[in-house]
Amino acid sequence: MEDVLFLEKICNKQEDNETGLHLQPTITAHRKLEAEMIAALKQDAEDQVYQAEIMAWDSVVGDGINAKE
Repeated sequence: MEDVLFLEKICNKQEDNETGLHLQPTITAHRKLEAEMIAALKQDAEDQVYQAEIMAWDSVVGDGINAKE
């Protein structure tokens, strides 16, 4: 996110600059992707079936990692 803010500063300072014009679509795409990811994570957090599945997997993930023979 900090990289995008840095790129935005460059674009805003040099709006007529070719670099700013080339970076703007990338910044726009990044913001769209970020919004989509946030929406998907919120949806996952509210999905009780998904949360139950995650809890089941969480109990298996560490199984045997610290096991001593």
